[in-house]
Amino acid sequence: MPPQLPSPDLKNLLTTLRAESALMLDFANDLTTQQWTSPSRATGWTVADIVGHIGSTAHNFYIPAGIRAARQPSLEKANEGPVRVRRGWDREQVMDEFEKSTRSVANMLAFVRHTPLRSLPTRLNELGTYPLGLLIGGALAFDLHTHLRHDIAPALGVSAPETDADRMRAVLTWMTAVLSNQTKAAPSTGIEAGLTLTLTGPGGGSWRVDETGLASSAQRPTAAHITAPAITFPDWGTRRSSWHDSPLQIDGDHEMASRYLNAVNVI
Repeated sequence: MPPQLPSPDLKNLLTTLRAESALMLDFANDLTTQQWTSPSRATGWTVADIVGHIGSTAHNFYIPAGIRAARQPSLEKANEGPVRVRRGWDREQVMDEFEKSTRSVANMLAFVRHTPLRSLPTRLNELGTYPLGLLIGGALAFDLHTHLRHDIAPALGVSAPETDADRMRAVLTWMTAVLSNQTKAAPSTGIEAGLTLTLTGPGGGSWRVDETGLASSAQRPTAAHITAPAITFPDWGTRRSSWHDSPLQIDGDHEMASRYLNAVNVI
């Protein structure tokens, strides 16, 4: 059996989820009406749409409709319906759902992480299957952290909140899990030779990538080595920007690494 990613640190995910929920809540409450209705950098979504999206995503974790939504073939299409519905809500309704649903999800994770349910395989649309604890904490922490720093703050021309090693570790825990599933499902040409992905700085790490997905150990030889600052990965790793424009270094088989990077799209 090939090496696997380590078990997720659910305590870290819970702490990050609570911290990022509180940060987004305070940030959104301080927005002017004009800022609230302004376009974000998420195509077709306003700032209000993003807050509504996160609130509805959190709400889906504990209602039956959420199970049905997670079985749809496309995550992005599943996200659009709830956003459209919330465009008819006033700001107070959107914020009330956001506050209550993110708090409920954090409480759910606080319970689940101490039970066998934390390891229950749970499907999320085309992104594959994840342990329930990772799905609850990782997906929402990633959404909160990434939308605020890469879609909302830059669109409004305000400084993005600072991050830290613990928050980045939570974000990368989810991103590498998704990337592992995507790599297994559709391995790029030549990836069987292996490459090493190293993300430097706070929260970073090193992973071996091959046709079996990602593994935390990068000890075995690989044909290529990709190195980039961890803090940039949520941007180019989600195709908000091109990896070609990122401070990224490739050593070894440049062609194989480039093919892999062209396929990376963590959603």
